[in-house]
Amino acid sequence: MRLQRLAETDRPAVSFTLDGRPMAALEGDSLLTAILTEDTYLRTNEFGDGRRAGFCLMGACQDCWVSVEGSGRVRACSTPITEGMRVSRGTVQP
Repeated sequence: MRLQRLAETDRPAVSFTLDGRPMAALEGDSLLTAILTEDTYLRTNEFGDGRRAGFCLMGACQDCWVSVEGSGRVRACSTPITEGMRVSRGTVQP
């Protein structure tokens, strides 16, 4: 199941890529929100076969790490989406 946006739908659109696929978000979204409104999971658990969607959603639990080209490993819950951002859910290196 994806997140469903219920309000603030009039903000400008932002384009980004996720694992090489084009995606769209709204200006002001966190990276976590941008990903989960377009897809059903944030990343794959590196210690098992489960898919993850974040846990605390406030930057404390470290369950939302993704890779951003040019920035390295970031927390999706506290990183704002930017136009043209290139995001990867693959193995996230520290």
